[in-house]
Amino acid sequence: MRRLIYHPEVNYALRQTLVLSLPVIIGLIFGSLQQGLLFSLVPACCNIAGLDTPHKRFFKRLIVGGSLFAFSSLMVQLLLMEKLPLAAIFFGMALLLGVTAEISALHGRLLPASLIAAIFTLGLAGNMPVWQPMLLYALGTLWYGAFNWFWFWMWREQPLRETLSLLYRELADYCEAKYSLLTQHTDPENALPPLLIRQQKVVDLISLCYQQLHMLSATSRQNDYKRLLRVFQVALDLQEHISVSLHQPEEVQKLVEQSHAEPVIRWAARTVAARLRVVSDDILYHRYPRRFSMEKPISALEKIARQHPENPVGQFCHYHFSRIARLLRTQRPLYIRDLMADRQQHLPLLRALRSYLSLKSSALRSAARIGTMLAIASLLGAALNLPKPWWILMTIMFVTQNGYGATRVRILHRAGGTIAGLLIAAGALHFNVPQGYILAGMLLITLIGYLIIRKHYALATVGFTITAVYSLQLLSLSGEQFIMTRLVDTLLGCLIAFGGMVWLWPQWQSGLLRQNAHDALERDQQAIRQILSDDPQPGPLAWERMRVNQAHNALYNSLNQAMQEPSFNNRYLADMKLWVTHSQFIVEHINAMTILAREHNMLTPALAQRYLQSCEIAIQRCQQRLTWDNPDDSGAIHVLDDPEALTIGPMSTMERHLDRILSHLNAMHTISSVAWHQRPHHGAWLRRRLQSHK
Repeated sequence: MRRLIYHPEVNYALRQTLVLSLPVIIGLIFGSLQQGLLFSLVPACCNIAGLDTPHKRFFKRLIVGGSLFAFSSLMVQLLLMEKLPLAAIFFGMALLLGVTAEISALHGRLLPASLIAAIFTLGLAGNMPVWQPMLLYALGTLWYGAFNWFWFWMWREQPLRETLSLLYRELADYCEAKYSLLTQHTDPENALPPLLIRQQKVVDLISLCYQQLHMLSATSRQNDYKRLLRVFQVALDLQEHISVSLHQPEEVQKLVEQSHAEPVIRWAARTVAARLRVVSDDILYHRYPRRFSMEKPISALEKIARQHPENPVGQFCHYHFSRIARLLRTQRPLYIRDLMADRQQHLPLLRALRSYLSLKSSALRSAARIGTMLAIASLLGAALNLPKPWWILMTIMFVTQNGYGATRVRILHRAGGTIAGLLIAAGALHFNVPQGYILAGMLLITLIGYLIIRKHYALATVGFTITAVYSLQLLSLSGEQFIMTRLVDTLLGCLIAFGGMVWLWPQWQSGLLRQNAHDALERDQQAIRQILSDDPQPGPLAWERMRVNQAHNALYNSLNQAMQEPSFNNRYLADMKLWVTHSQFIVEHINAMTILAREHNMLTPALAQRYLQSCEIAIQRCQQRLTWDNPDDSGAIHVLDDPEALTIGPMSTMERHLDRILSHLNAMHTISSVAWHQRPHHGAWLRRRLQSHK
């Protein structure tokens, strides 16, 4: 029972189904089924607005959201009474409400939710008094907030537990995949992409944990969250030790040939991965961790490191696996960090409005894109003699996502699911099924739909389409008449949304690769400065390391999305993929150097200054090459040009990492020289001054 009730998909499906179905059940009991069905429309707006997100200002966000829904409903009805064109109404409302995205990303979700409330009102206008839809949204939002507050009170830690559980599971997959490819690192083009994907998922989940911690009220003062805070800090330490660089293929191959290191290292990795999966389940299902020890694998690694002292790979694996074993055994972080160091601030309304009124604002561009698509849909509805084309408008809002790739996938799933759902509903409506059985079937379909919606959106859309048709049947006894028109409206909405993402001020990720690459190099430079400073502190070191990982993750996400866009230049993207590969190696070296700096394994001040200067010069040359073509054809980047400054004796571990970083920067400089010649020679790609898109 515990596994069932705490399972993320089951918990989410139960919450969404109950918040939708309880108003319908209450309406059925009191003989007001139609009012209950209308009342259940409001949670759709609240879901899109993110009002079910645990937040320290939970009730304030509910008040703001409910007020915007009621305001949108009132505006649509009043402007319709003034005989204003529907296209002008929705375009103006999109521009007016678009300022919310300038305040913060979470506030930005109020824009599509408010527009959906206006579209719902479009179908209700003329059939009831003006105040009734407004009251419906106000009471519906109040019900939604009260129910979710009660649900999260019962499972107070569950949202954070679900994310932490996923994080530990991804760390297990990443550790296992990394060391299963131990002898394949000589071919990074084939071995590295799977690791990059797993590393990307880990950093995404860490970022999500940070966001959840910021949104929770007084987290550090609540006893319920203290253990989860400790678990998250342990996860940060684990990610630090698992993701350090092992890119020494020659040394790895030599050690494998000279000893039985490969099965021992894989044994240790599998042991760690198995324990991480157990910890993941313990977090999710509220279980206390059992005792754990991996003395035998650690002893075997120590023996290999002692037998081959000249090979750094054995020492590397023994050091990091012993730290990982200690973390898993004690379940306590290696050091305490300030998790609130990156506390996010929202822009005040007046400052957000001033920024929003600039033509450079991405929020303004996004609002104008949505408003234009809704205006086109309204004009198309008028041309087809549809006075209220609310289904076309609704389809546009549901399928429009932030990027081209996500919108395309959502369109395919939405269109396919809607077509299948309408066909099934058309056949089912021919049977005279009693109302009680219909409602029970809708309840079951809704539960199943929310169980699978995160992984199988198309199948969930099939079920939701069936429930939508039967809702119309129960509301107006004319569901069958809407089958064909709803099918045409869905296809038209998908076509308009696709055209809007392609032709209306598109924000192609391929065009943003240069800016993201520049930002990633900037973060690398800040981290290296922190590491090579006179007295690096653990807190700032941990925060800079995390920012490096997040900046590279943004670059990698941008590359992945660019590869899915209409490819204007495959050679340019292929070159940038290789560039991102070298950037990943730098991130792994910075992870390793952060550990060394925290343990005071440092260079002499003079040598640290020379390395810092060399790294800064190398990074700046890479940034300049990304910005414009120049005739600089100088050779490789040299670490130390002065022979007197050369290290006497073998290089330290910190020096080896820095030397490899410089070699990767040298390769990135050469790659960017080639890639920049492959770029399109028009538009944003010709700008020499980069502007942050953040």
